[in-house]
Amino acid sequence: MAATLERALREAVAALERGGDGAAAALGAVRAALAAPGGPATLGERERALFGAFLRSLARAPLASRPEGVWQGCFLEGPPGLALCVLLEALASPGPSVHPREVIEVLEQFLQEGRISALMWENYFPLLGGAIIQVLQKISDSLRGGLDCSISFVSHVLGKVCVHGRQKEILSVLVPCLTDLTKSDCIWQRICWRLVECVPDRWMEAVVLGFVQRASGADVLSRLLGNLVVKNKKAQFVVTQKVLLLQYCHTTAVLQNLLGYLSLDSLRRALLIKVLQELLETWGSSSAVKHSPPEQQQYISKAILICLSHLKEPEIESCRQELLTSMMEGVKCHLDSNLPQIRRLGMIVAESISSKINTDGPVLKFQYEEDEEARELKSLLVQTPPFCVVPSLPDDNRNEKADAAPPLVLESNKKSHTTALVISDEESDAELDSDDDLIPYDMSEDKELKIKAPVYIRDCIEVLTGSEDVDKWEATVKTLESLVRKNPAATREVSVELAKILLHLEEKTCIEGFVELRQRAQVAVLTTDPIPVSPSLLSFFHLRHR
Repeated sequence: MAATLERALREAVAALERGGDGAAAALGAVRAALAAPGGPATLGERERALFGAFLRSLARAPLASRPEGVWQGCFLEGPPGLALCVLLEALASPGPSVHPREVIEVLEQFLQEGRISALMWENYFPLLGGAIIQVLQKISDSLRGGLDCSISFVSHVLGKVCVHGRQKEILSVLVPCLTDLTKSDCIWQRICWRLVECVPDRWMEAVVLGFVQRASGADVLSRLLGNLVVKNKKAQFVVTQKVLLLQYCHTTAVLQNLLGYLSLDSLRRALLIKVLQELLETWGSSSAVKHSPPEQQQYISKAILICLSHLKEPEIESCRQELLTSMMEGVKCHLDSNLPQIRRLGMIVAESISSKINTDGPVLKFQYEEDEEARELKSLLVQTPPFCVVPSLPDDNRNEKADAAPPLVLESNKKSHTTALVISDEESDAELDSDDDLIPYDMSEDKELKIKAPVYIRDCIEVLTGSEDVDKWEATVKTLESLVRKNPAATREVSVELAKILLHLEEKTCIEGFVELRQRAQVAVLTTDPIPVSPSLLSFFHLRHR
């Protein structure tokens, strides 16, 4: 937006100086640039200076160069502070081109559209941020003098401002100041930690997200928040669940800040492992791969790669088998997708997991196009130093080639490994037609893993209708009732379908109390969503007894 607006402003100033018919088109281009996402609030100092010069040129331009309704819009749609200053200047020193009556009419419209209130809040919250810093400075001085101080009232002010959507204005002042003050001063660090810890839970999400988005690196975020995610359950939910699994709008830099923050303290590293396990569970879910948008799957893939970059060798060793199992389940789901972008995401993540768990042995190697997106994803596996400012990487959707996914190719290695993979000699041109030539996994040291019951209602439907895995089917039947009662909203979306499935469900294997389990699940579905489910059950009952 900045480059487009800057070019439009320069062309508009030149057109106003020349006069003629080109001015109307130039003013229209400026208004179109202002209407782009972000709007006037995102203008930097350079763009604001250019816009001020443009408005002054517009105020001096002859009537022929100021199409009626267009030039007024430039004042009303631009930054309110600049527009008000130029209008007052024009009113105090009217020129030969603009009549004071015209200026007064624009000012009147400026007031009627609430531009003064926009100007007030635009400046109020940065001033409030400066005042908070002054209060915290007095608290710091008092603590050094041996006095006890309470900081909760400042936390309440910060939380209330952030929850009303003004994080950008107030934290653009607070975060840089606190970053500098906490560099080498332990008292300021404790003040900052206490400031965030005392924010009420109902406002905690807005405050934590604001800090995560505006911190210049993981080490800075660690200094500002301390072990907040360990002490506060709401903050822990936001950091480990909401930002990573329920949202996908944040930039790569935010993910690097967040996961880097979890990795920088021994108390928080347990959460990093937990986050990686949950991300891999979502990544390996066939239901998630089918129903979630590609943007969200790319977001989760990035988070997984960043987590892997922070794992240490003992941590990898302790969860090697789980990583291998997740990799095999996840890559199968992704390769089954009919979208080339999803297949390639699965290949890249599987390669990355394989390179982490098989440091001395053969690793997975797929054939796919190495473009900018693939290189960006692979670069996330290399840990960024925490003291560096993490750049914001582009998250734009890129066009994918609709080629079919090529077959799996694995690099050969002479060293044996307990998780040896299928090896293909790249120098051989002979096509392998038999599975007898493939080297299988060595499963002798594998531990038997417990079958995990589905955690989503849609997964239960897939297992009950199409899965041939008897163990997973049995686990689903046993947990379905509790899952329905815990997730009423998700149940209502598929209640009729689920009720019909349970009505016709037959026992695949010998389960103790199968009839009772099925009946309790049916009752749970019926009581959760009785209005649409009841007619369906009644119609079946009448059909059977007609």
